Amino acid sequence: MSLGDRDSRSMATALWQPQEEGLKEICGLLEQYRLPTVDQSRIWQQHQSCSQLPDFNNYLAFILCRAEGDAVNIRQAAGLLLKNNLKSNYQLIQPPHLQYIKAEVLPCLGSPDFGVRTTVGTIVSVVVQHEGFQGWPEVFQALVQCLDSNDYNHIEGALGALFKISEDFPEILDSEVSGFADRPIAIFIPRLLQFFSSEHTVLRRLALGTVNQFIVLLPSALFINMQTYLQGLFSLASDRSPDVRKLVCAALVQLLEVQPNALQPHMRNVIEYMLQANKDPDRDVALEACEFWSAFCEAKLPPDILRDFLPRLIDILLDNMAYAEDDEALQDGDEDENAPDREQDIKPRFHQSRTIGGGDGAEGEEDDDDEDIINSWNLRKCSAAGLDILSTIFGDEILPVLMPLVQVRLSATKDSAWEEKEAAILALGAVAEGCISGLSPHLAQIVVYLTSFMEDVRPLVRSISCWTLSRYSEWIVKVAQTAEGQVQFDAILTGLLRRILDPNKRVQEAACSAFATLGEEVAEDLAPRLEPILQHLMYAFGTYQRRNLRILYDAIGTLADAVGSELNNPKYLEILMPPLISKWQQVQDYDKDLFPLLECFTSIAQALGPGFSHYAEPVFMRCINLIRTHGVAKADPLRAGVNYDKEFIVCSLDLLSGLAEGLGSSIESLVSRSDLRDLLLQCCADEAPDVRQSALALLGDLVKACAVHLQPRLAEFLNLAANQLGHCVKENVSVANNACWAIGEVAIKVRKEIAPIVLNVVSSLVPILSNAEGLNKSLLENSAITLGRLGWVCPELVAPHMEHFMQPWCRALCTIRDDFEKEDAFRGLCAMVRLNPGGAVNSFVSMCDAIGSWHEIRSTELSSEIAQVLHGYKQMLSQSSSWEQYFGALDGTLREKLVKTYAL
Repeated sequence: MSLGDRDSRSMATALWQPQEEGLKEICGLLEQYRLPTVDQSRIWQQHQSCSQLPDFNNYLAFILCRAEGDAVNIRQAAGLLLKNNLKSNYQLIQPPHLQYIKAEVLPCLGSPDFGVRTTVGTIVSVVVQHEGFQGWPEVFQALVQCLDSNDYNHIEGALGALFKISEDFPEILDSEVSGFADRPIAIFIPRLLQFFSSEHTVLRRLALGTVNQFIVLLPSALFINMQTYLQGLFSLASDRSPDVRKLVCAALVQLLEVQPNALQPHMRNVIEYMLQANKDPDRDVALEACEFWSAFCEAKLPPDILRDFLPRLIDILLDNMAYAEDDEALQDGDEDENAPDREQDIKPRFHQSRTIGGGDGAEGEEDDDDEDIINSWNLRKCSAAGLDILSTIFGDEILPVLMPLVQVRLSATKDSAWEEKEAAILALGAVAEGCISGLSPHLAQIVVYLTSFMEDVRPLVRSISCWTLSRYSEWIVKVAQTAEGQVQFDAILTGLLRRILDPNKRVQEAACSAFATLGEEVAEDLAPRLEPILQHLMYAFGTYQRRNLRILYDAIGTLADAVGSELNNPKYLEILMPPLISKWQQVQDYDKDLFPLLECFTSIAQALGPGFSHYAEPVFMRCINLIRTHGVAKADPLRAGVNYDKEFIVCSLDLLSGLAEGLGSSIESLVSRSDLRDLLLQCCADEAPDVRQSALALLGDLVKACAVHLQPRLAEFLNLAANQLGHCVKENVSVANNACWAIGEVAIKVRKEIAPIVLNVVSSLVPILSNAEGLNKSLLENSAITLGRLGWVCPELVAPHMEHFMQPWCRALCTIRDDFEKEDAFRGLCAMVRLNPGGAVNSFVSMCDAIGSWHEIRSTELSSEIAQVLHGYKQMLSQSSSWEQYFGALDGTLREKLVKTYAL
């Protein structure tokens, strides 16, 4: 069989022929690549030299497609090098050379050599990515020819190439091509579906894998053939190949996510199959099947469909939650604290830039506590996640099925049954949120069991008991208000502190994380127990290695956040600070272990407030130096002596924010003797969103603490902040949030000096408030507060535009909790209404809703101003006899509240 146009290959060959000497040199180079003892730098220099030749890629194509007598891996090495060159330098390759390469590789799509045809498939994929079928119509004809042939090598080569194209760029196959009767995918889908019944496993796998790539895109060609596709999936459900069965499960999960209606008529059969696949001896197949249960719940299908299957499903999930024999956690589960950390165990960590406000936090923020405890994604974790989401859908309904299964596993006495016991404890943690009401009457007993399991002889039982206890933190803290609950709380806390000093690293990690979770919930109630807590944490500080030290820093930071100023006691500082200061001095400026330490110091500085002043200067100066050094490294790493890493800047900015918040005006002497103002201005203009986010937070904190030192460049700061509120707000919500907050802080500090940017900012805030959907709560609250603050300090500028923003602004004001920031916003409302009462008449109901959202206004002055506004409207509207109409439009409860509070 002939592939491609023989004439075009002959023409290309006639235009270019390899030189014998060049061919020999490049073959020798490729041969040396394989030798383990070769001098890599010399080979690299030779390669660089050869790659300067304009026809180097032609040689590689020639060796891949025509070289005879050479070892296959030399041909393959040539092909892989060619693929990489095409990927990185496609636009630089001259058209005649590209023509030669295309003409050479196409006939090898069905090469009898597996390595060659696989490599050719990857090259075809790269060329199609750049040119599409429009630029290389011959490859389309070749692929169709191959699929329609009876030659195994040709079929496999074409399927391999199609799989690679669809994996990386499926949309190319679903695009219109000039001169083609139909889109390429419409030609390929029916052919691919035919191979579902091939006798060859590889062909079934490649065909199914290729079609699966189009489920999300769902081109009309697949939609039209959906029933044939489903029949093909069902016919492959019991395929002898685990790879094919895994792809069947993956397809059904994806269809459930994007096209549930297609599965609806077959759903009972699909569920039955997935239950069987969830018990597949191949754990990869079982894992893929297990994804189905979360997908089912998230698809919001009627729960009744699944209800009858729950007893079997929960039993299977529990079985699969036990550790597999090859689970990596079993291999290092007995590792004691003296075993050195392996580099691969120390996960990269990412600092979360500071976001101002109590809304939904930064975009993309996730709670990953469970990630560390239940380890990397596997059947065990997927089963736990499935049980978790089932509990949120079915709630307490699953307990009569689940609890007997859990009890049997917990009461197993054989030492060999510890994995079942551990899985049962994990199950109790998984359903902690979804089944809390049904479990509540039994939780006192469950918590006693969990506390005792923290003493188990098996480290993995101890660690999962810590995690599961942390999942019930809210309940534990709630019952701790009673005398009996206090005793239980102290027993849990003592147990966790003992486990923090456990000789096993995994238990240390779980206990620290559980303590941090409990600490967040219990907050200042930890204060009476601070001394033993600090003693345990600082003892651990002396024994932990790098990986767990990071988690310990987090636990100390969480404790500081929880107890706040209670920590500012000489007795506690004597325990806490010396080890931390010692570590602060040991860790080098280039060491990334500095990040969690900087975060820890941020929390401590905020908690201690003025009490941190004794430690402030060296901490402040180190932050300044880190920001300056990495600012230089960005442009010139050699001069800076380090490679640029923005995380050092972000962490340092956040620690400076913590210092400004903690020290207040006491930070002024440090700021005045540094170049912080100029460094901060550079950071506010940085292209990295997280640097700008933290810089703007620090801007607001410094304005509150010592505005005078920012005054000379305040206009530049304000313009940079205002620019963050433009049309790209949704892309960088947290940056916009901090910019908005900082502008509000500047406004109440400098008053009329903010006038030049007021209208610019207002014109940006109004669209944010008017298009609130999809934006986080914190940004909306800060936008409403800042708009009010601008109206308060410059009412003559903002009041004329009230009618354009009153309704969305008042809606946002309703959601803000009672505090001084809300007071500022309402001072702005009152100031603007005094100047332009007509601007708010059409929004009278919204304004009254906002006023009614107060539970208690502590400022008698503000309360009096609001009363004057309401009485002013009553007087104004009574003149036109419309007061009753406007006031009558309010909700009855609100009318009563306003009459009672403001004597209307």
